[in-house]
Amino acid sequence: MKLILKSLAVFALAITLTNCGEKKETDSYGNPVDKDATAQPEATVDPLLAKGQELFEGKGTCATCHKADVKVVGPSIKDIAKIYKEKGASIASFINGKGEPLVDASQYEIMKANFVITKAMSTEDRKALEAYMMSLE
Repeated sequence: MKLILKSLAVFALAITLTNCGEKKETDSYGNPVDKDATAQPEATVDPLLAKGQELFEGKGTCATCHKADVKVVGPSIKDIAKIYKEKGASIASFINGKGEPLVDASQYEIMKANFVITKAMSTEDRKALEAYMMSLE
C-alpha cells in the first residue's frame, strides 16, 4: 500500500511539474496557436492626420466649439467636411481668413475671434487641420 501511495505521489508531482510551464494557447481543434501570427498589424497613423488632431484638440482650440457629429457652438466637423467637400472649398483657406463662411454664417463672428490663432499657424498646420477634419466626414 505504501508503495502505491508513493508511486501516486511521484506521479502527481511529475504531472504538476510538467504542467506548470508556459501555457500554449490552442485553437478549437487543440492545435497550438502562434500569438504573433494572429496578432493584428498595428494601424499606421498618418502623421498629417495626427498633427491635425493634435492642433484641433490643442492649441487650435477648435474642439471648444466643434465636435465630430454634434453641433455645439459651431457646426459639427462632419457637417463642415461634407459641405466643403461638396463645394470643393478649402477649410485651410477659410481658417486663414481668406474665405466666406459656407456652413453657418450666423457663427462667423464667433469664429473670427479664433482667426488670431489659426492665422498664426503655419501653412502646413492649417493643411493638417483641414486633413483631419475632412477625414471625419
